[in-house]
Amino acid sequence: MKKTLKQLNDVGILFFYYLKWPYFIAYTLLYNYGLNNYIILDLLWFLCGFLIAKDLYTRYKKEQAEQENSKE
Repeated sequence: MKKTLKQLNDVGILFFYYLKWPYFIAYTLLYNYGLNNYIILDLLWFLCGFLIAKDLYTRYKKEQAEQENSKE
């Protein structure tokens, strides 16, 4: 059971690491061109959007910290 849960966790990490940008953009385009409303796909889209925002915020904070360290 633990091995199965670890494999599911690894698959989730790989999915969201590599496919969040393509899914976020492609689903937006498909939805605008007539894709029916599916709640699970919508939730996945919001999750990808949240992860993208988190990555951008983390990168921004990291760059700010590096700039502050370089000034000192």
